[in-house]
Amino acid sequence: MDNVLGLIKNDPWLEPYANAINGRHDFVLRKEKELTADGKTSLSDFADGYLYFGLHKTDKGWVLREWAPNATKIVLVGTFSGWEEKAAYQLKPKKNGVWELKMKPDAIHHLDLYKLHVYWDGGMGERIPAWVNRVVQDETTKIFSAQVWCPEHPYKFKKRQFKPKTNPLLIYECHIGMAQDAEKVGTYREFKDNVLPRVVADGYNCLQIMAIQEHPYYGSFGYHVSSFFAPSSRFGTPDELKELIDEAHRNGLAVIMDIVHSHAVKNEVEGLANFAGDPNQYFYPGDRHEHPAWDSLCFDYGKNEVLHFLLSNCKYWIEEFHFDGFRFDGVTSMIYYNHGLGEAFCNYGDYYNGGQDDNAIAYLTLANKLIHQVKPNAITIAEEVSGMPGLAAPIEDGGYGFDYRMAMNIPDYWIKTIKECKDEDWRPSSLFWEVTNRRKDEKTISYVESHDQALVGDKTVIFRLIDADMYWHMAKRDRNFTVDRGMALDKMIKLLTLSTINGGYLNFMGNEFGHPEWIDFPREGNGWSYKYARRQWNLVDNHDLCYHYLGDFDKAMIEVVKSVRNFQKTDVVEVWHNDGDQILAYERGSLLFIFNFNPSKSFEGYGFLVKEGKYEVALNTDDKAYGGFGLTDDTVEHFTMHDDLYHKQRKGWLKLYIPARTAVVLRRVK
Repeated sequence: MDNVLGLIKNDPWLEPYANAINGRHDFVLRKEKELTADGKTSLSDFADGYLYFGLHKTDKGWVLREWAPNATKIVLVGTFSGWEEKAAYQLKPKKNGVWELKMKPDAIHHLDLYKLHVYWDGGMGERIPAWVNRVVQDETTKIFSAQVWCPEHPYKFKKRQFKPKTNPLLIYECHIGMAQDAEKVGTYREFKDNVLPRVVADGYNCLQIMAIQEHPYYGSFGYHVSSFFAPSSRFGTPDELKELIDEAHRNGLAVIMDIVHSHAVKNEVEGLANFAGDPNQYFYPGDRHEHPAWDSLCFDYGKNEVLHFLLSNCKYWIEEFHFDGFRFDGVTSMIYYNHGLGEAFCNYGDYYNGGQDDNAIAYLTLANKLIHQVKPNAITIAEEVSGMPGLAAPIEDGGYGFDYRMAMNIPDYWIKTIKECKDEDWRPSSLFWEVTNRRKDEKTISYVESHDQALVGDKTVIFRLIDADMYWHMAKRDRNFTVDRGMALDKMIKLLTLSTINGGYLNFMGNEFGHPEWIDFPREGNGWSYKYARRQWNLVDNHDLCYHYLGDFDKAMIEVVKSVRNFQKTDVVEVWHNDGDQILAYERGSLLFIFNFNPSKSFEGYGFLVKEGKYEVALNTDDKAYGGFGLTDDTVEHFTMHDDLYHKQRKGWLKLYIPARTAVVLRRVK
């Protein structure tokens, strides 16, 4: 029991809730024993469901298995049967609600289309198998069907052993479909050829890919999943996805996916809803069945069969596609009965008041244990907004085992600041507190904006700062004050956010160069247009425009951070802040970060008490190379001035000229 208290030892304020923390931990241990036959097998063995269920080719032919305890009859139909029911394709019931069909080698073939006719007392439905690994949509009818995927020469990974080097973790969040200039759905191959080289050149070391699991509605951004084991065919074939991941690994990038286990789409034919006449087969009954805000269904994490399905799903993506981990979507929704809706989460009592779903918490903990059992170097990230303690703490300490949690407070804070505060009211002390406010024992992913901040109805940071002038004044020959201000603040905001990380940093595709406008997927309301569901790389490639300044700065900023070994582990030591002057300075290792958020006042000879030595400019937001005015000579070396009072501390005074609305990074070299 002492180990469990590790979470409490790191935070004594949790002591009143020790019973709840220990109780949840004990429940996880009991559940693990139950799933692993009292430890006789492993979680990894338990999560081999994808090797048993679904459609598989064997030495003797084909076998298809599905779990449908409420079914009375199941028949496989498809192009091979003229879509008619035939006795040779009828599944047989086995134990525990499992149905099975064994077929000869020539019964079905690669690329055949198929579905299940599922019967139950009082009804029948056409269904796509729950464990299907390939689903395609007919371009004309828009109908989805399962597809046999068994190529004669399947893709073989060239980079078989890959160990991510992600210290710090620098994530490039992307969406395959909207990653092209063209107004269409992009492909895995187009991303590999056209976008991946940009990510590599920019210095990111991890791809986070959205919308991989098959989803009927493209505009859901991939969050209304129907087929959990099928990579979306909109972007290409499973082999082309593997080829993309392989190429990323060859270039040193880890690849993680957005995994959606927080809910499922309500579609019956394409999804899991009412699979065999039982709407609760996979989902909670009663009031907890539907998500009140997402128009979707909530998994029943108390059912071992559902745990088998979801844990097997985690292992499948790692083993079959070589993903390096997951960003778990909607964790807040999973761990609270009310999905966290309308809650303020003002004190620790809100996390231990009985409103938490112990089943979901156990699932998440076991998922983390499984993932790291299958791939020890895996990366897991929780998208969680409530601040639940222990989310990214070790399981043995009473935590949930995630490697990182999203710092979702930071983008909200930047938006609030930009919207509500005049430039002269920005307080560096508040800015610094917000980007460093986190649990010391949990690593976070800091970010200025993800895909969430770019959706239609919202605005990216750069768009909030420059707004309509982005349409008319981003040409270098036609810049105005609004553009200059916006670019300056955008660079400072990103530098402050990245340079204070304790785990990792995330950027959404295109935001590194200030991509204009919002994201709006094709829908009835916009005439099914792809105009806003793409990335305009031509903007950053055109050096007559200002976008490349921001892109070049982003790259340089990442290079500076990567130049310090284990940058994310170095202490963030505040050197100075003055809210009146709007000046902030802090150290990390050999780097000194200085910000002047003042919109109008530059300072000459501004002094900072820092470690003695020689300092050189490593990065300057005001550099002309990044669209600045070049008001300082960055080739000048800066030396600290001796002060007898601080001689024993080996500190001296560094006096600098700091232009208004700029930030500079100095490196101590002597």
